[in-house]
Parts: sequence; C-alpha cells; structure tokens
Amino acid sequence: MWIASLVTALRTWTRYRATVRQLSQLDNRTLRDIGLDRSEIESRAWLSAQG
Repeated sequence: MWIASLVTALRTWTRYRATVRQLSQLDNRTLRDIGLDRSEIESRAWLSAQG
C-alpha cells in the first residue's frame, strides 16, 4: 500500500511543479487578468495539484 501512496504523492508533486512552471511564465498583466498575483502562484498551484 505504501507504493500506491508514493505514486500518488509523486503525481501530485509533478502536477504542482508543472502548474508552477506554466504560471510563472505568464506576465503580470495576464496573471492579473486571471485573478492571480505572482506571490500566489505556489499556493494556488498546490491547491490545484491536490484537487
């Protein structure tokens, strides 16, 4: 069972990093248009990855 938990954690981490990477590439105006501040990227990405 611990293997399944490890796989789930790795998938979550991978989704998190991909989301952070994508959002970080956006300029501040685009982030503002979608309702995000640059300082919120990591927390929002984490919530999204877990969801």
